[in-house]
Amino acid sequence: MTETEANRQSAQIQIRAARTLDELRPLVALQQAYWGDDSESVIPAHMLFSLANNGGHVLTAYDADQPVGMLVGFLGTNMDDERRPAMANLQIVSKRMVVLSDYRSSGIGYRLKLAQRDQAMAQGVRLIVWTFDPLLSRNAHLNIRKLGAISRTYMPNYYGTADAGGLAVLGSSDRLAVEWWVTNRRVEERLFGTRRDLTLDQYMSAGTPILNPTTQAGAFAHPQDAVSLPPQTSLALLEIPLDYDDMIAADPDLARAWRDHTRGLLRQMFNFGFVVTDFLRDQLDGRARGFYLFSYDGPQYETLTNYVN
Repeated sequence: MTETEANRQSAQIQIRAARTLDELRPLVALQQAYWGDDSESVIPAHMLFSLANNGGHVLTAYDADQPVGMLVGFLGTNMDDERRPAMANLQIVSKRMVVLSDYRSSGIGYRLKLAQRDQAMAQGVRLIVWTFDPLLSRNAHLNIRKLGAISRTYMPNYYGTADAGGLAVLGSSDRLAVEWWVTNRRVEERLFGTRRDLTLDQYMSAGTPILNPTTQAGAFAHPQDAVSLPPQTSLALLEIPLDYDDMIAADPDLARAWRDHTRGLLRQMFNFGFVVTDFLRDQLDGRARGFYLFSYDGPQYETLTNYVN
């Protein structure tokens, strides 16, 4: 699909909240079109109804009267400090987004998230949270680059290791925790294009190090055995493959190696006080590559150097 075709398709899509059982029942079939018949993967209509009518939302993308995408969210609270009142930690938990395969790459997921942002601001909630697999570059591009979300938390095997429900792949279900501070000026600048995003070349020209530059062998990029974690830098780039989905099917051993490699690096960088603040897809050394940008937000360098040493 060309960019013009994608834009035309997105323009004809209407997004609105579904609340009645008649509106919500077709969304069960929509989920099944993506997840199959696994009962663990499909939210039933009665549960969608309870969510949609008790502070949550089921935002639905329609092509004419046909639902082609959906996004489920509900009001929740951060439980890190249970002594604090729930209202002090109020957030929207974004739990499920599905877009039919024929409608992907046309901006529908992005529009659903913008509608969710509107929902949060209407309810006076500043934070939307969700999780995603850090090796899925398309999700990273949407969540971090386009929406302006950040991540500071890595959760190994968040959904366990069983393959039931499609939550674990090749025996792991690692996730990044996403924080989308919807009223933050940085998010608004990213959404409305009021500040130009830096390119990979600009970061490289400024001396931003790549922690794990890959090598190309056959169809896929391979991770480095040896990596460097520079303590005295404010920015760093971490590379991931752009085609992890294809790699899972074609070379599962390599996919597992990438999981182990990025699990260690991401956890170390978060422990050192870095935060994921951007995702870049660009050409480097004659091939398409993808990088998380880390920005330092931890203790002073002297403290960090002592910690690393």
